[in-house]
Amino acid sequence: MSEDLVAFFKVLSDANRLKIIGLLAQHPYSVEELATLLGLKASTVSHHLSKLSKVGLVSAKADSYYNVYQLDEQALSEKTRSLFSQENLSASVADVDADAYDRKVINDYTRKDGSLKTIPAQKKKLEAVLRHVVKAFKVGKRYSEKQVNEILSAYHPDTASLRRELVGAKLMLREGGGGEYWREE
Repeated sequence: MSEDLVAFFKVLSDANRLKIIGLLAQHPYSVEELATLLGLKASTVSHHLSKLSKVGLVSAKADSYYNVYQLDEQALSEKTRSLFSQENLSASVADVDADAYDRKVINDYTRKDGSLKTIPAQKKKLEAVLRHVVKAFKVGKRYSEKQVNEILSAYHPDTASLRRELVGAKLMLREGGGGEYWREE
């Protein structure tokens, strides 16, 4: 369906086609009338109408020896609803690597041994680092503060900041007063 979305936008990416759609939204016109209104050659208008017709935006009916074109408003509405459905928009990004940003940040902020060069100050980068660090903890297992600090010390000497940020980002939970820490799904 993403090919349909691209084709739809390619057709609409031409200023003259948008003008034709605008004119046809007001009134049906023949090729010659549109050409005169837009100051274009009839063959150019025919070309644009052909493109618009292929994506289902305009239709033609015979009137004498002219073809009269009109905007198919119902098709436009259905096409828009279909193309912009949540399902189709999600499918259009199916081949995007959602973890690419995290990998780049981790690569930028870690040394070869896996430890952090620094704790990022920018929120988005910090979140990426925290998503990486939290993987060192098993889901559902409870850890004492001492165990958490031991694990975090492999990443950075400021274990208190990392621990606080993991809890603040809700990647780790804890019982109050220095109690246990754990990671949930």
